[in-house]
Amino acid sequence: MNQPSVPSKPESFLNNYRLQQILSRILLYLCIALFLFIVLLPFYWILMSSFTPRYQMFSIPPRWFPAALTLENYVKLTQNIPFFRYYLNSLSFAFFSAALSVVLSFLASYALARIRFPGSNLVFIIFIVSIAIPQVGTLVPLFEMFNKLGLINSRFGMVLLMASLITPFTVWTMVTFIQQIPEEIEEAARIDGASMAQLLWHIVVPVMTPALATMMIINFIISWNELLYPLVFATSSETKTLSVGLVELAVDPSMGAGRPWDLMSALSVTMIIPVLLLVLVFQRLIVSGLTKGAIK
Repeated sequence: MNQPSVPSKPESFLNNYRLQQILSRILLYLCIALFLFIVLLPFYWILMSSFTPRYQMFSIPPRWFPAALTLENYVKLTQNIPFFRYYLNSLSFAFFSAALSVVLSFLASYALARIRFPGSNLVFIIFIVSIAIPQVGTLVPLFEMFNKLGLINSRFGMVLLMASLITPFTVWTMVTFIQQIPEEIEEAARIDGASMAQLLWHIVVPVMTPALATMMIINFIISWNELLYPLVFATSSETKTLSVGLVELAVDPSMGAGRPWDLMSALSVTMIIPVLLLVLVFQRLIVSGLTKGAIK
């Protein structure tokens, strides 16, 4: 009689190894699925709440999908706050704050990375340390200073404030990018007679384009989500942003008892959409700018 063949030790080891790989991959996918569920669940709930009538939002048991979708929350939103004015204010505030911070940070980071002057290391350390200073700690002196300068409730003052907040982090990031650019390229341009302005515009800026674009997008998102500065320094609808509108909805006494979660959800969705589109459209640029740096 023929005896059944027994797997050899190498075959048994290979089978166990494959089984471990399959189990590890299944565990990994389960962890990823759990992580996505935890992260995406609030966004899904906010989205569904924005289309749910207020009387259905707190039904028991809770509904994962509303029985009837409605746009009434978005209509009411435009009636309770100057939504379109706040939206334009947020766009201009975020764009100009990001643009100003990127321009100033580029010039400052180039000076810190390339020009050696007395105290350059100290200046760079001050930039890094200033990142850790909480906004609340400087709020009162900033308010007093801007009040004396007449910049309270001013678009320029708001942009200047926000740019000052995100510039230290941008400088810290850009110094690393500039240090990766070979100095020989700049030396060759100087030998050919290029001025400092020509050197920056024709040599450094093209090489730094991924980093500049990445920081522009990141700073736009940070400025778009900013609440404290617009809440304190914007006192009229001409300068208030969507984040302030969210607070106004939450404390509006005309809404009755409780929070108007239907309107707040609708406003939250409108605030998420620009950020989501930016990330989806420019995700490759953001990743390449943060990982590859200045070297192509």
